[in-house]
Amino acid sequence: MTAITLKSAVLERLTDEEFYQFCMDNRDQRIERNTHHQISFMPPVSSESASANGELFRQLANWNIEQNLGKTFDSSAGFYLKTGAMLSPDASWIAWEHWNALGAEDRRGFARICPDFVVELLSPTDRLTDTMRKMEHWLEAGAKLGWLIAPGTESVYIFEPGQPVRPVVGFDQELVAGPVLPGFALELRRLRGE
Repeated sequence: MTAITLKSAVLERLTDEEFYQFCMDNRDQRIERNTHHQISFMPPVSSESASANGELFRQLANWNIEQNLGKTFDSSAGFYLKTGAMLSPDASWIAWEHWNALGAEDRRGFARICPDFVVELLSPTDRLTDTMRKMEHWLEAGAKLGWLIAPGTESVYIFEPGQPVRPVVGFDQELVAGPVLPGFALELRRLRGE
């Protein structure tokens, strides 16, 4: 099952506040909005995908607790981007300096900020090309590092501004987040559910 996308001129006129209320009125749905204000409803993910996402977030959150360099977000967080889109990554992180620079109003609802680090986990129902476009959108909006993780093929695609996408194959290794998240290394093998 793939995402259902609604396209209508009416949706283009929704203010951010009206869109937020729409999401709250349909809080049992996973909803995103692209730059053209088309609204997408994503299907629930498989149990294996949900488990891998939980493990991914656990490792990120544990690193952040130890380092206290920023704020972590799970897959339920939505972010308004300067492009007009509202996207929700599977896991994300924002440095304290960027988070603290936001006014209280910009933190309410869907925060008006692009995370510094985003991770998308490719589920069996996702299309690789669509998710790669989403990763490019994250970079255009200001992300400093993005990982697209495909558990089915044990592949990771690393996205960095101004760099070609770099593939990493095999989950028998750690994925290092470099200078964006100092000291964070994701144990990929744990995403297998072992």
